Amino acid sequence: MTLKKIPSTGTKSFRKTIWDYYQSHGRTLPWRNTKDPYRILVSEIMLQQTQVGRVIEKYEQFLSAFPDFAALAGAPLRDVLSIWQGLGYNRRAISLKRIAGEVTTYHDGIVPSSEELLQKLPGIGKATASSVVAFAFNKPTVFIETNIRRVFIHFFFNDAENIRDADILPIVEKTLDTVNPREWYYALMDYGTMLKTTTQNPNRKSAHYTRQSSFEGSRRQLRGKILRKILANPAITESSLVKQTGQSPETIREVLTQLQKEGFITKRGKRFVV
Repeated sequence: MTLKKIPSTGTKSFRKTIWDYYQSHGRTLPWRNTKDPYRILVSEIMLQQTQVGRVIEKYEQFLSAFPDFAALAGAPLRDVLSIWQGLGYNRRAISLKRIAGEVTTYHDGIVPSSEELLQKLPGIGKATASSVVAFAFNKPTVFIETNIRRVFIHFFFNDAENIRDADILPIVEKTLDTVNPREWYYALMDYGTMLKTTTQNPNRKSAHYTRQSSFEGSRRQLRGKILRKILANPAITESSLVKQTGQSPETIREVLTQLQKEGFITKRGKRFVV
């Protein structure tokens, strides 16, 4: 796909549209009311593949229990996972606890302001590292997430299909407000959220678009169910899990083995604990 040159008038008009919407309809979210890098990093990990409403329900509860990296690093994994329940994708809770350990040990408890250093931490990729740098330090980084992607496809690729992020990123960079990138990305995300409810989702035109598989009856749902049962009943046995879930012994054994490999649980004799 050949990227068309954007006239400066087009860039100004686009920015005005986004800013005008944000000034009238910008969302008030708890992680936008802080510049504390720890709190912002926690929110960014929580928001990975999770709707804002579900994160709001857990965000303050999590921070109340683990107010800083030292508290999170020193907390038992069982406590971290217990509070995390309801957010899904429990691997993120383990990653966040590991991040806390590394930041406490190697960075004096201070979130790195470098994208390169952030990407070396567990569970942090390019987009998350860039968003943390933008939101925590107000640095003009360039990144794409689902709402931002939706905005740029809507405005600049309306007649195209199979649009790659590599085609979008140069426009993100060209239109970036380098003076106030933090608020600019907030504005983009809020506009993208609006587009999801008022248009046929522009992200369907993205080459990276995949329809999320059903959670009901999935292996992911079973993993979460088993983990909740182990948290609620320390030292539960495999046979008890088979009875309580109605799954075959083979299926339960596969899930337990995977949870052990990923660091969620350990086996003590015939019993499993977090």
